[in-house]
Amino acid sequence: MAEVIHDPATSRYELRLDGEVVGFAEYVLRGDTVVFTHTEIRKEYEGKGLGGRLVGGALDQVREDGRTVEPRCSFVARYIELHPEYRDLLAE
Repeated sequence: MAEVIHDPATSRYELRLDGEVVGFAEYVLRGDTVVFTHTEIRKEYEGKGLGGRLVGGALDQVREDGRTVEPRCSFVARYIELHPEYRDLLAE
C-alpha cells in the first residue's frame, strides 16, 4: 500500500510502498509557505502514477496544516495546473 509521509527533519514528503521509500518531494519552508523544489520517483517505479499520488498526498497534508504552496518544481506546478482543486493553495 502506498502512503505519503511528511518528514520535517529532511524537509520532504516521502512516498512509501510497504515501508520502502520510492519517491519524495523536497521543499523549503518560508513562513507558512511550502516551496516545493524537487520531486523524484525511483526509476523502477516511474510511469505508474506514483508521482501524482505523492504530490496529491503532500498537497492534502499542506492543506491540513493550513499552509500555502509555491511550486518551484515543474512536476508540482503541472500537477496543480491539471488539478484545479489545489489552486487555492497557491501563495499570492
